[in-house]
Amino acid sequence: MQRADSSGSRNDTVGVKDEPTVQTRVPGRLDRLPWSRWHWRIVIGLGTVWILDGLEVTIVGNMASRLAEHGSGINITTAQVTTFAAAIYVAGACCGALFFGRMTDLHGRKKLFMITLAVYLSATALTSLSWTAWFFFVCRFFTGFGIGGEYAAINSAIDELIPARARGRVDLIINGSFWVGAAVGSLASIVLLNTAIFATDLGWRLAFAIGVVLGLVIVLVRRHVPESPRWLFTHGRAEEAERLVAEIEQEITDNTGVELEPVEESVTVRQRHSISFTEIARTVIREYPRRGILGLALFIGQAFLYNAVTFGYAVILTTFFKTPTGDTGYYFVVIAVGNFLGPLLLGRLFDTVGRKPMIAGTYILSGVLLFGTAFLFQRGVLDAVTMTACWTIVLFFASAGASSAYLTVSEIFPLETRALCIAFFYAVGTALGGITGPLLFNGLVSSGKTTDTTLAFCIGAGLMVAAGLVEAAIGVRAERRSLESIAQPLSAMAVPQTATGRQV
Repeated sequence: MQRADSSGSRNDTVGVKDEPTVQTRVPGRLDRLPWSRWHWRIVIGLGTVWILDGLEVTIVGNMASRLAEHGSGINITTAQVTTFAAAIYVAGACCGALFFGRMTDLHGRKKLFMITLAVYLSATALTSLSWTAWFFFVCRFFTGFGIGGEYAAINSAIDELIPARARGRVDLIINGSFWVGAAVGSLASIVLLNTAIFATDLGWRLAFAIGVVLGLVIVLVRRHVPESPRWLFTHGRAEEAERLVAEIEQEITDNTGVELEPVEESVTVRQRHSISFTEIARTVIREYPRRGILGLALFIGQAFLYNAVTFGYAVILTTFFKTPTGDTGYYFVVIAVGNFLGPLLLGRLFDTVGRKPMIAGTYILSGVLLFGTAFLFQRGVLDAVTMTACWTIVLFFASAGASSAYLTVSEIFPLETRALCIAFFYAVGTALGGITGPLLFNGLVSSGKTTDTTLAFCIGAGLMVAAGLVEAAIGVRAERRSLESIAQPLSAMAVPQTATGRQV
């Protein structure tokens, strides 16, 4: 690390004359690290939150009919669970993402990803104690509030700690792990909905307890995940960032026996403890308008499709194919497996073939396949098994595309805005697609008319194809590039010719 004078800045709006400047090789040192047990610890400690989200959403979707049954211990209808409660959960996630996203950029990744997990655990535990609809709705809001905050804090930390050459596949697989939770939730619901094993008013309460137990395990692992060195050196803590990276390098060298190559590439930034929201908004809008349109398109398309299907697929099975309530979990497990296999098997291609062709391709292909599914459904040639097979194929590709939406917005904006940008696009995209999706989708499905459900399928398919076309037109080639080369930090500046100081 090299201290520099304060002459010359990236732009006149960033920095104040008396703020210290630091030249650092931290980004390059992190990107050149070989994969190791340290990286696995990051993935497990941070990435497993998506399993919680998948568990939450799936359990509620599969438990909808049971919650509405007489003797469940809560006075609520199926429609309230699949529409209003679903929308409340997503609204909470949007609010949580915005609030905690700003806090994450101000106060660091580590502090916030511990707080957001605590909010989630508390709200989930209280959900299991619900006795009336209004209390259930309140708990769902704050559960979503915690999960939304996790999205902003976790995606920021992961992308800033994972080497550039593997960032795409790792990010996609981690986001795709949502479906591991969905599969667990589906299997658990099969057992918990069995009244021969659990009473009507007990099984659904125990379902929420699963999330609490898993969350507590994650807390133990997450305690050992460090703060992002990239965040540290832009917030007046450059010495701490250097020490932390040195410790990481030593641990990886000891574990792998690999001698690390020296890094010459550096970045010079003006250290600041905070950057105002107004300054962030002005910079992003002025310098990255096309990337803003891209982020919104990707998020709206996937949010509508996924929130609608996740919250409403069990209703489709019971409404159109007369599938028993206790059996819907079997079908959803198949869909969940297909969803996870998409990012798992296709993720490597996002780093090799490239972001633009893979993101555009997965979005457009999944949309076209969904149009085909809608046509077959309208013709009445599908049953519960073949319908599930069609959705599994559609979502195999859609899942990789949807995961890439989070990857895209987490890497195409400056470091100082990363968490807030993730939060903004998640919140706006999800508010437009994730709240209206369940309301519109389930409203159409609940009518019991084939034409209405076909229309719902076509809306989701159209939005996915449209988002894919936007990616093809203005997508960013971010594969195997450092975050700083994709979007220069707001506080970055040219290295002064007169820079002096000690080398660390």
